[in-house]
Amino acid sequence: MTASGHRSASPPCRRIAILGATGTIGVNCLDVASHLPDRVKVVGLSGHANIDRLAAQARQFMPEWVALSDPSRMEEARAKMPPGIRLLAGHDSLAKAVAEPGIDMVVCAIVGAAGLESAWAALEAGKDIALANKETLVVGGPLVTGLARRRNARLLPVDSEHSALFQLLQEPGAAERVERLVLTGSGGPFRGRTASQLAGVTIEQALDHPTWKMGPKITIDSATLMNKALELIEARWLFDIGPGRLDVIIHPESVVHSFVEFVDGSVVAQASPPDMRLPIQYALTYPDRVPGPSRRMRWDELRAWHFEQPDRAAFPALDLGFKVAGMGGTAGAALNAANEVAVARFLAGSLPFMAIPRLVQDILEGHEHDGAPDLGTLKRVDRLARQEAEKWRHTTAAMAE
Repeated sequence: MTASGHRSASPPCRRIAILGATGTIGVNCLDVASHLPDRVKVVGLSGHANIDRLAAQARQFMPEWVALSDPSRMEEARAKMPPGIRLLAGHDSLAKAVAEPGIDMVVCAIVGAAGLESAWAALEAGKDIALANKETLVVGGPLVTGLARRRNARLLPVDSEHSALFQLLQEPGAAERVERLVLTGSGGPFRGRTASQLAGVTIEQALDHPTWKMGPKITIDSATLMNKALELIEARWLFDIGPGRLDVIIHPESVVHSFVEFVDGSVVAQASPPDMRLPIQYALTYPDRVPGPSRRMRWDELRAWHFEQPDRAAFPALDLGFKVAGMGGTAGAALNAANEVAVARFLAGSLPFMAIPRLVQDILEGHEHDGAPDLGTLKRVDRLARQEAEKWRHTTAAMAE
């Protein structure tokens, strides 16, 4: 069971490109980079809609290039960028930029399945990946890990739960002695509510996460527990472990990020305050540990940590994660595409909260499953699943089933 290929030497200062620089992960990554100028050099940034933030980041870090996903914003961006920075636009130019020889690592933080193409291009060029885009493995699974092995590129997880597991498995031979990997979850804003109590929740309520500050899409995923379902699928491929040896437990304090149970019954945990800068820094400086900006444990304030089982009746998305982790093939592409559309429809006010997992389940069960797809097949399934999800209509009778 391996999370990545290993290299014995690391450069003293990694030259990194950050894809999705204006999002939560990107902003935290740049904060880490600003604290570790002798370890991290930012040479490329990409963004989507927030041109003002992207320009401010470019002025602070002076990368060699800045890429826009929307070519129509090129002139606006050109007027705001500092001189001397190469400005790129479009997904094709981004795929070419991440393959340039002056880049050691690519931070993949583009939200959703859209991040797969650039991550694939970086791996194809043999670049190490700091992976915050879980959909890359949810959709691409063994194709992505296989490409990383062939190109001798490392997949270094940035999600707090997967980083925790990765950290716990660093002892030589640890991966071969694992009985079970257990991911924790905060439970989101609706922990403790029953399915009937969730029927009328509002967008504002769903976006009010008790622990983490994240973008709207991942915050809604946390509220439905679909985020934990996606993380299960990601862990299945990242650590090459069967779904029967994966589990989830709710931990509202979000201090213990994951557990590893070994074959002798011993259980070890990784704990740290809920601060994304720590897993980001670990990926950027791996295998070294150095002082950084992340929060420290307040031992003088420590009282108790709580754990409970997830309510799978109220949060059926979790079972979909286990199902897709077992199915493999095109199942991840169908589930992810349907969920992205469902979340967008909920945020637009055209879909009730509890219809999100029902929509995803219907699209997943209705798609033509291929157990051994190529990249083209995954893209086709993604496109068709989105089309079906846009047409899907909920009914009161269907929701009551």
